[in-house]
Amino acid sequence: MNQPGIASLSSLAAAAALLALAVAAHGQPSGTALPDHDQLPDWSGVWQMTSNTVFDQATVEPPGGSSNTPGTREYPPYNDEWEAKYATNRELVRQGRFPDPITTCGTPTGFPRMMNLPGAYEFVLRPEGLWILTEDGPNIMRIATDGREHPGPNDRWPTFSGESVGYWDDDTLVFETISLKGDGDTILDRTGLVLSEQARIVTRMRSIEPDLIEARFTIEDSEALVEPWNVVKQYRRLEPGTRMFEFACAENNRNPVDASGRTLTLDAEGNVLDQQ
Repeated sequence: MNQPGIASLSSLAAAAALLALAVAAHGQPSGTALPDHDQLPDWSGVWQMTSNTVFDQATVEPPGGSSNTPGTREYPPYNDEWEAKYATNRELVRQGRFPDPITTCGTPTGFPRMMNLPGAYEFVLRPEGLWILTEDGPNIMRIATDGREHPGPNDRWPTFSGESVGYWDDDTLVFETISLKGDGDTILDRTGLVLSEQARIVTRMRSIEPDLIEARFTIEDSEALVEPWNVVKQYRRLEPGTRMFEFACAENNRNPVDASGRTLTLDAEGNVLDQQ
């Protein structure tokens, strides 16, 4: 004769075993504990990048050059094919025809471009993850730190901000980003830098001073780069009470693209300021 209580316990045990297998399959280590909120660094407030919007300050030419000035370039470890793509993009920049999403108020800037913007940032830090919010765009990026792994190849697709998972290494947040948009969409700055869909970016973020965050990016791209590309950026906390504003570029787009692909500059009344 069946005993309902024992049968129920057996069913629960079997269900628990299946759940444990499912969790393990998604990569959460058994017994992993999330850090308490008071163990996390204080990244509250509003922050701003300390440099101009050249992505790789270490290799920019001329030194200190602006990404808004035609002729400025950087030296990522591109292979010959992608160095040629960069040369083509730099010529489009010179002609005012490079399809930069910030200039034209088009698509989201995505990652890692969203870490290279002149406006304000918020870093919403929780035990289970980090949310990065940018004023320019706006852009939102979510990094999971709850022990999960990346979804399998059949469960992900290229997006502007990619797919990011990470963990804490002492006081440093380490996260890997994959599944980014490819050539023409993963734009790093206005000089014309781009990456392919094969890009994998490991970011290490930590506080190096109470009001200064450093982000170190190691970029691997089997299609575009001959070796890993290392880039460092810093973000300083602004005065208490600084506000993030809603910024919708499309509502005030003064850089439409004409039929030839040239980006125009308009004044407040809509008159074209560019001269041929």
